[in-house]
Amino acid sequence: MTQLDLIATLGLESPIIQAPMAGVATPELAAAVSNAGGLGSLGLGASTVDQARAMMAATRALTDKPINVNVFCHKAAQFDAAREEAWIRYFAPHFARFGATPPTGLAEVYTSFLHDPALQFLLLAEQPAVLSFHFGIPDDAYLTAVKAAGILTMASATSLREAKALEQAGIDVIIAQGIEAGGHRGVFNPDGPDERLSTAVLTRLLVKKCHRPIVAAGGIMDGQSVRAMLDLGAVAAQMGTAFILCPESAANTSYRENLRSERAATTCLTPVMSGRPARGMVNELIQWGDAKDAPAVPSYPLTYDLAKQLNAAAVAQGNHEFAAQWAGQGAPLAREMSAAQLLRTIVKEMA
Repeated sequence: MTQLDLIATLGLESPIIQAPMAGVATPELAAAVSNAGGLGSLGLGASTVDQARAMMAATRALTDKPINVNVFCHKAAQFDAAREEAWIRYFAPHFARFGATPPTGLAEVYTSFLHDPALQFLLLAEQPAVLSFHFGIPDDAYLTAVKAAGILTMASATSLREAKALEQAGIDVIIAQGIEAGGHRGVFNPDGPDERLSTAVLTRLLVKKCHRPIVAAGGIMDGQSVRAMLDLGAVAAQMGTAFILCPESAANTSYRENLRSERAATTCLTPVMSGRPARGMVNELIQWGDAKDAPAVPSYPLTYDLAKQLNAAAVAQGNHEFAAQWAGQGAPLAREMSAAQLLRTIVKEMA
């Protein structure tokens, strides 16, 4: 599949994909991007089946253009009572600070798509134009069913090894996620080796070594950087942080204020927010969790359970230092304008 095939297949006017960004991307954002000629995306990694159905219906009410739907294919949480108890104890002073009681245990707040047959069935029935995967991919039987339904597949790779596995499984398009990317790093095994390749190096490597179209992702904030990725052989660029300040995103006031501020210049790739490596703007939770005396981080998404409960307690007291405010290394380049205007601006810059 060449760039022309990918663009023509999806009917896109520009090689720009809005990253799924679970919790930030909305039907309004996805529809606006698709209506403007790019590929809008919905992140369903944190959604129940009912929520997923509602988000897809809301998006379809706003656009008849193709949409990318993204799911998380992580392994089930590995419970370790001692590790979880130590993590809860370590954060107990912050719960006390906000007048809240620490949890007695941590729960698996998100079900992996690999173990969610109801969501698997829903997506086959809904037939989105594109179905993309993060942290891995489903089994061969499901991928065969997806292909039979005429759904185009994409999946993230952070290394040549992962890209080759995606290629062998028959994934249509590979997303080269560089170390600069905001949000969760798509490594299949978070406990394994990670070369932490830049977007440019990874994109060029996969273009030369793989036989699938490559989409570049990570640190891409404007038309000049999109053009640079296309010059390296990518067929499109996936952009997330660039869209957070759009009015159509679900980012709250604190998130937007921090992204506009000097804080945007300091991001960190850390597992302390969720249990898997993810890049966000540094805040008090990250600093506390990454301290030298901090205990081992519990499994994903158990760590997320504590972070969400602590953030809720903090927000109730007017404190937003414990929220997940994901952002890539290009965050200081974020611009505030509508999604359609941003897409037009990026296309103009590419020229």
